[in-house]
Amino acid sequence: MAGQEPALAQGLPPLELNPGLVSDPGLKPVAAKLIAGERLDAADGLALMTSQDLLGLGALAHAARLAKNGLATHYVLNRQINYSNICGNRCTFCAFWREPDGEGAYLLSPQEAAALAAEHPEMDLAELHIVGSCHPELGLDYYCELLRALGAARPKATLKAFTAAEIDHFACREGISAREVLKRFMDCGLRALTGGGAEVFSPRVRAKLCPTKTSGQRWLEVSGQAHALGLPTNATMLYGHIETPQERVEHLLALRDQQDLSGGFSAFIPLAFHPDNTGLGDISRTTGLDDLRVVAASRLLLDNIPHIKAYWVMLGPKVAQVALNFGADDLDGTIVEERITHTAGATTAKGMTEAELRHLITSAGFVPVRRDSFYRSLEQD
Repeated sequence: MAGQEPALAQGLPPLELNPGLVSDPGLKPVAAKLIAGERLDAADGLALMTSQDLLGLGALAHAARLAKNGLATHYVLNRQINYSNICGNRCTFCAFWREPDGEGAYLLSPQEAAALAAEHPEMDLAELHIVGSCHPELGLDYYCELLRALGAARPKATLKAFTAAEIDHFACREGISAREVLKRFMDCGLRALTGGGAEVFSPRVRAKLCPTKTSGQRWLEVSGQAHALGLPTNATMLYGHIETPQERVEHLLALRDQQDLSGGFSAFIPLAFHPDNTGLGDISRTTGLDDLRVVAASRLLLDNIPHIKAYWVMLGPKVAQVALNFGADDLDGTIVEERITHTAGATTAKGMTEAELRHLITSAGFVPVRRDSFYRSLEQD
C-alpha cells in the first residue's frame, strides 16, 4: 500500500535455483543476478522477453514464484459487470466498443446492473469487477448510483471498479481532479480499481492504436493517486499486437518504478491480444511460447508486485494452468459472464466454477487459496 519501501531499497532475496537448468547463454547472466539477489535491468528484461529457452525461463520464474508465494495459487469468487460498451475512444485494438447509436450498443441502468449482480444468490461472491467504457455523456451521478446499487445488491462483495483510464476520463469530463473523483466514489463504496486501460505505455503504440485515450504516464499518475488514498489496484499489459519486445520491457519497468513510489499494485495481469472483430484482424494470436515467456518475464522483472495473474479467459485454461509453473500464482476467478474478450473472438467459457478452478490448481501440484480482493485467504479450515 502507499508508503511501502521500494524492493530495491529492501534488497531482493537471492533465488534458490540450479543455473544448469538454463541453456540460453543470454539468460545465464540473468540467472547469476537472481541467485545473487540483484534487481534486473532493461537489458536483462530484453533477454527474458526474446529467449526461446522456455524451460530455462520457467526455472527462473518458478523459483521467484516459490520465493514470493510458495505453492499457494489464488482465485476469487467474482462476477464481472460491464455497464456499457459505448465509448468515445474508438481504440483500434478493441472489439467491445460501440458508437452511441451503433448496432449492439448498450448502457445498463444501475438497477439493471444490480439485477445481474444479484443473480446466482447461492454464489458467495467476494468481488464485483466493474468495468465498461469511456462513455461520452455520462456524469458522475450515474457512476455513484451504479456503485450504490451494486453495493446494495451484494453487500458482502468488494466493489472493484473502473480503470485508471476511466477515472481520468471522468475527471476530465467533470473538470475536477482524479483524486476528487476517487474520493467521491469511495464514499459510494469503491474499494479497489481494476487494472485495464494500460495497454502498452509506449507513445508510439498509443499514437497508432488509441490516440485519444489516457496516456501511459497519466495512467500511472492516476494509479499512484489511488494508492495514496488507500485504494489497491491491479496493473495490466496488452501484448501480442504491434508492440516490440523492448516496449514490453519498458512497460514492465515503468510499472515497477511506480510501485516503488506508491506501492499499491496488488497484482499484474498480462493480457494476450485477441484480434477478431478489431482493426487489427490480420494479426495472428499469441503462441503458447510467447504467453509463457511474458508471464515468466513479468514475474522476474516485477519484483515488487506481489502477485502475477494467469488470466484463464485470454490464455485458455490449459495454458493458464501451465503458467503456474512460469511465475503465476493467481487464476483470477469465476467471472460468470465475460464479455470484452469474447467480442474479440475468445473461445474460452464465459465463466468457470469454483470446482473447476480448484481442479486446475490441484492437478498441477499447487495449493488452492480462495481469496478476497485484498489477497486475504478465505479458505475454510
